[in-house]
Amino acid sequence: MLKVKDTLRATVHLSFDGRVFKIYHGPDARVRFDNEVRVLRHLAAHGCGFVPRLLEADADKLRIITTNCGGRVEHLDEPRMRALFAELEAFGVHHDDADMRNVTYRSSDGRFCVIDFEFATLLPQPQ
Repeated sequence: MLKVKDTLRATVHLSFDGRVFKIYHGPDARVRFDNEVRVLRHLAAHGCGFVPRLLEADADKLRIITTNCGGRVEHLDEPRMRALFAELEAFGVHHDDADMRNVTYRSSDGRFCVIDFEFATLLPQPQ
């Protein structure tokens, strides 16, 4: 496996078969793990196709396994980035860290995707 991120909050590995392993640690690890799992499940239930799909969530190990949403983006203009995160809000999620480091590009279909939902917020649903 290839280590692609190692910070105070999480370690992320990319397996050779394309799965992404994220292990939470540091301050509020349990809260961030629970939040990302909740948000990814919400997005899957609402048919959002430009985010990772949650394959496994291990609460004992504070680890999730997701699908890979492509490679990191080096350049993205501000209007396109705003539109991408606004599109996410149409699925009921405010990202809360709308930065280019949380955008990937999936070359298989030419789609920009959003990752890293540990600080995201579920928006109130219309009744």
